[in-house]
Amino acid sequence: MQQANPEPDKHPVKKYPTIGVCGLDCGLCPRYYTEGVSRCPGCAGPDFSNKHPSCSFITCCVKKKNHEVCAECSEFPCAKFKSEEEYQQVKESSSYPSYKKLMPNLHFIREHGIEKFMEQQQKRIKILETMLEHFDDGRSKSYFCKTAALLDLASLISSLDAAARKIKTDQIKESDYKNKAKILKAMLDECALKD
Repeated sequence: MQQANPEPDKHPVKKYPTIGVCGLDCGLCPRYYTEGVSRCPGCAGPDFSNKHPSCSFITCCVKKKNHEVCAECSEFPCAKFKSEEEYQQVKESSSYPSYKKLMPNLHFIREHGIEKFMEQQQKRIKILETMLEHFDDGRSKSYFCKTAALLDLASLISSLDAAARKIKTDQIKESDYKNKAKILKAMLDECALKD
């Protein structure tokens, strides 16, 4: 007969590891799509505690209050958060999701609920996976992750469609990832300038 663990789980696993408790888009992060032992499982995902140092957001939100994200807390936004302006000015990293969407993500969840947010994020993840599978030249993963997080869905979809049409018109080979990446990046850059 198996004995029950007398201590509660010190390493909780979230239902939605693709969204950080703090609002980061973990499912749109380059490390989430890394192969091998350095792959991040997402926020409080399986084996997270073995790959990341402790996180005060997870301790408070998940362990103590049993929430999925901070937006579900009556004290949100608490003193752990910076101002939205400060997040907009955080220096961007090529290997980490953008902080620019952190507060907007949490405000969306607070207003519309986590399920509605996850519907939108799953669309972004699907678009990102398409970009990585069909357009990644081995040097564009971080760029595609960042654009999947920051551009609106309509711009992402129209960029993919326009790139596919140009690739077909220019008769670019399916295996020519370098030119395919260049074409898609041009389309995404154009949308970014408009946004």
